[in-house]
Amino acid sequence: MKRIVVDPKVMVGKPVIKGTRITVEAIVRCAAQGMTFDEILEDYPYITREDIKAALFYAQSLVAGEEIFPTIFVQGIGHRP
Repeated sequence: MKRIVVDPKVMVGKPVIKGTRITVEAIVRCAAQGMTFDEILEDYPYITREDIKAALFYAQSLVAGEEIFPTIFVQGIGHRP
């Protein structure tokens, strides 16, 4: 079963966990803030561990093929040269 879906009628077309309005972005943000799977599941009780894994894998697959540009930091603000 495909767990991540994109539908222009749901959350303006952002990737979401199927059957919910929970975006991949929200799950990645939680993980980036250091939340454990159990903590994410407490905040989003209608999803499963497999949904969290699918969201993280989806995000990883998006950045895996991106071109990488070196970043220069000036006064704490990063930008491309």
